[in-house]
Amino acid sequence: MGIPVISPQYAQYLLDFETLILQKQAEIEAWFRSQWKRHKPPFYGSVDIRNSGYKMASIDMNLFPGGFNNLNTQFSPLAAAAATDAVERYCETAKSVLIVPENHTRNTFYLENVYALSNILQQAGFAVRLGSLNPEITEPSEFKTALGHTILLEPLLRTRERVHLADGFSPCLVLLNNDLSGGVPEILQGIRHTVLPPLHGGWTTRRKTAHFAAYNQVAAEFAELIGIDQWQINPYFEKVSGLNFHEREGEDALAAAVERVLAKIQAKYDEKGITDKPFVIVKADAGTYGMGVMSVKSADEVRALNRKNRNKMATVKEGLAVTEVIVQEGIYTYETLNGAVAEPVVYMIDRFVVGGFFRVHEGRGADENLNASGMRFVPLNRNMPQTDSSGDDPEFLAGSKRVFEQWQTLGLPDRSQACDCASNRLYVYGVMARLSLLAASIELDNY
Repeated sequence: MGIPVISPQYAQYLLDFETLILQKQAEIEAWFRSQWKRHKPPFYGSVDIRNSGYKMASIDMNLFPGGFNNLNTQFSPLAAAAATDAVERYCETAKSVLIVPENHTRNTFYLENVYALSNILQQAGFAVRLGSLNPEITEPSEFKTALGHTILLEPLLRTRERVHLADGFSPCLVLLNNDLSGGVPEILQGIRHTVLPPLHGGWTTRRKTAHFAAYNQVAAEFAELIGIDQWQINPYFEKVSGLNFHEREGEDALAAAVERVLAKIQAKYDEKGITDKPFVIVKADAGTYGMGVMSVKSADEVRALNRKNRNKMATVKEGLAVTEVIVQEGIYTYETLNGAVAEPVVYMIDRFVVGGFFRVHEGRGADENLNASGMRFVPLNRNMPQTDSSGDDPEFLAGSKRVFEQWQTLGLPDRSQACDCASNRLYVYGVMARLSLLAASIELDNY
């Protein structure tokens, strides 16, 4: 597999941006260090990035990443070192970690993610156990992962204000790999443990618009630091509440918001001499897995939604009704891999980039959501399998186990190479991802 390539039409825009980031590396890293003194980074996170050449930005930030099985194991020592920092930052004396996973016992790719995450923490020197919230897990039960590994899920128990396993295992740190879309379970409420990410980081309370409000602050400061228009790294957005897609309630308010955001994008395109047609992404303000998402190029498209599409927008994971959405500026992705549209997903533990992969969708265009059925995580190593997402939760797929295999350094630029070489492109993606991580830190602090 080759390195993803940018459309020649926009390659110069990207080269200019990458060159600037590399020139400003010292100032950028000093700025990040100062920020992390003021804000604790989340334990971990993954960031979806869109790259049009003339604009590169985070479009989503997941605080409960479920694709650790997709990371290059070559960088496991770095991930383990980052995990050590992450644990000690919140619990200096911790010797063990209890992971609380999602209830996806039939999704073997997700179970492979749990296995990979456990391995990272074990390599960091922690005893790791898995405490399940799944009511079907009533005794310690072994499950096979997608690659044939075995994990042991044990029922999570509670005595007074502490959670534990049947043999008394009760660590300082409880690590959630469950996004709490269905609500905060009673067993976790008010416990005397360090819980990371915090319970208010779950989709029960978290909102994407709150994240991007914090990102506005981060992007403005960063843009001033390096001397660019913050629009280059920051998508416009609005929040719309009071929706009922089944009953078409709030439709006019949503159409008006779409119209306003499209007009702002068009004005910026005119200013920059960009000939693309503006579009927006309308997505549930809370939720993941690419559910409750649509691409829109006019307000009329909102009013013309048929019943099938209204049904798709009406609910997300756990069957939760969508009453609030974010209307977010759409960013064309002019990066392709073997001719298919591709977007990078960058993984971080603590404040460190620890890997990533490219999400690729042969059936989607440059102006569409790629986190959808049919997407693939295509590896750069020719010897790795390519597995599509049919029948699997989009967040948890196989097929990209060594995605940055050919990228010689992780998260660091290579000054001996051209500005647009693979390692330097990854460094730029890492900078964009860390901006979103910083925004998540501020977002959680503001709760």
